[in-house]
Amino acid sequence: MRLLIDAGNTRLKWRLATRDAVIAEGLGEFDGELLSGFPAANRVRRISVSTVAAEPRRQGLTEYLEARFSVPVVYHWAESRRGELVNAYEEPHRMGADRWHAMYAAWLQNRRGFVVVDAGSAVTVDFVDDGGRHRGGYILPGLQMMLRSLKTDAARILFDGIPASDTAPGTSTGECVHHGVSWLLQSATERLRVDAERMGVQRVFVTGGDAGFLLQLGLKADYRPDLVLDGLAAIDAEDLAL
Repeated sequence: MRLLIDAGNTRLKWRLATRDAVIAEGLGEFDGELLSGFPAANRVRRISVSTVAAEPRRQGLTEYLEARFSVPVVYHWAESRRGELVNAYEEPHRMGADRWHAMYAAWLQNRRGFVVVDAGSAVTVDFVDDGGRHRGGYILPGLQMMLRSLKTDAARILFDGIPASDTAPGTSTGECVHHGVSWLLQSATERLRVDAERMGVQRVFVTGGDAGFLLQLGLKADYRPDLVLDGLAAIDAEDLAL
């Protein structure tokens, strides 16, 4: 039984799987229960992780997993290439592992050019052409990061409420903030469409916790909530077969 983990900055997703089937999946919190809902009766024989968490949290995760399951933890990082997929980074280790794993899953599912949008704490955008060459990408502040920055770094911008997909000019500070953030993200989705057309790429995949919000703003994409885990599972299986 394999335990696969996609660990972000504050939350993680886990998957318990055999070689052929997914047994269980769930979410966890670094400041709470790491493997919430994990079925106790299953014997974990391998643990593989994709993470962008800060080093202290990564070390804490490793200690927790090894103490709980008595199995070494294997971390998979970004690579210069994997099969036909070629990374554009000259220093691949500087790329977040989640981006690479999401791209690899999208490549296996598509085998043609695509864009991957991962809407997490940050929003990442990566372009891959028909030959499997990563053409580069973008990293933007995510929805919650932008709202948190305005709330904590601008003393007189006081607002509450929840994000709204409305992009009309606001008539209160709260509306100005929420509509303004939506306006920026909607503009980014439009630019993504233009860039994809210029590169001859038609397929867009979106994943991450705020993927639904981008879809509400008009992003035309296939929603793949487990894209990182899918890529991690494929890479881990390939490495085991070597």
